[in-house]
Amino acid sequence: MAEEVQTITHELDEETLFVVSQTFKALSDPTRIRILNLLCCDEHSVNDIAEALNLGQSTVSHQLRFLKNLRLVKFRREGTTLYYSSDDDHIMNLLHQAIGHAKH
Repeated sequence: MAEEVQTITHELDEETLFVVSQTFKALSDPTRIRILNLLCCDEHSVNDIAEALNLGQSTVSHQLRFLKNLRLVKFRREGTTLYYSSDDDHIMNLLHQAIGHAKH
């Protein structure tokens, strides 16, 4: 007698679908991947990120705004300088798994 396999489906609400799609959109851009990878271990200013990744400051600021709106990065202010760091361990783990998979 064959065992019947039950498939359990969970319908996703619109908000969850939107957040998941935006998260994958964030992770689909090479510049954002580079920024998140840099921020995984330490915080950096916009200038530090631009210099380390050889990018323009306006490009970095634009990408950080996108990542901040998704709560993937956070910042703290020190004087007039903003220092950014990662703000979502789940996404950083997903990113590192994807990087590891690509290198495998």
